[in-house]
Amino acid sequence: MGNVNTRLWTIHQTLPADLRNQRIQEAAKALQDGKTIAFPTETVYGLGGSAWKPDAIDRIFSAKGRPNDNPLILHIGSKNQLDELVLQVPKLAETLMDAFWPGPLTLILPKRPEVPERVTGGLNTVAVRLPGHKLARELLQASGVPVAAPSANRSGRPSPTTAAHVEKDLSGRVDGIVDGGATGFGLESTVVDATGTTPVILRPGGITSEAIQKVCGSVEVAEKEDNEAHPQSPGMKYTHYAPDGDLYIIEGSTAFFQKNITSAQKAGRQVAALADDKELSELKPDTAVSLGAAADTNEAARRLYAALREADEAEAEIIFARSYASDGIGGALMNRLEKAAGGKYLREG
Repeated sequence: MGNVNTRLWTIHQTLPADLRNQRIQEAAKALQDGKTIAFPTETVYGLGGSAWKPDAIDRIFSAKGRPNDNPLILHIGSKNQLDELVLQVPKLAETLMDAFWPGPLTLILPKRPEVPERVTGGLNTVAVRLPGHKLARELLQASGVPVAAPSANRSGRPSPTTAAHVEKDLSGRVDGIVDGGATGFGLESTVVDATGTTPVILRPGGITSEAIQKVCGSVEVAEKEDNEAHPQSPGMKYTHYAPDGDLYIIEGSTAFFQKNITSAQKAGRQVAALADDKELSELKPDTAVSLGAAADTNEAARRLYAALREADEAEAEIIFARSYASDGIGGALMNRLEKAAGGKYLREG
């Protein structure tokens, strides 16, 4: 697959209202017709297809090269759409929706029989999200259908945070791309199993465990080994977000960071370093990629995927990335970094 004529709709804030609406309606009609359309959310760009069109779902898996047992998240434009997707909305789910929807929170709920197994990976639950991104909601509301939308990249690659990233990976493989500018948060949504009485985080993301605990009183985090056989959520079973270069996470001093850079350079390898601006000013890699100001974990999360892609564009053979504290948004940031690195750390001492 790779000979599709991919259409581009550019929809920015400065666009006149009538033209903006026209382009949204065109992209929404394409979704209704079973086309595959990439669109921005507040997390990353998603590759969307109507949940009710089996061919569209098949083409999402094909375009991405995605394993068939990896469930998809259904995106809705209104809470009213839940009735056609789920058997019931548990009290816990209502509490979480009231606190965090619209926003970067995906809920695992008991599915109705009508929801295709192809979407749910054969599970009796379905993952649903109401995006916080205004353009995404406008598109979903105009389409009137629940839209299955994993990240709009080739499977295993860093997720896309701009339309240009989508074009790089999927041009000629999808029917259309809605260019709404760069995404906001930059990492995928938090996925929570809301079928019980206690929220269970299956994938960390834009809504932190601390925020969920504050609302619900308690929270659990699923252990990786519990979910690899039959993942309830994307991002649990397979290597994700990986750049072409060999990625390692650095834990230690700046001198230790530079020691690893120097060693790799002496071995004749092109080296990229991902770190904050202050530390980069003290390092001498072949390619320096900024993750933002020191100690700004939110900015690092926003920049991570673009940074990994920048390292690839520089043809870095080995990439060293600075570790971050894993509290708050740092939990999601380190989750993605660890998956991208395949768990490879270089630790001082």
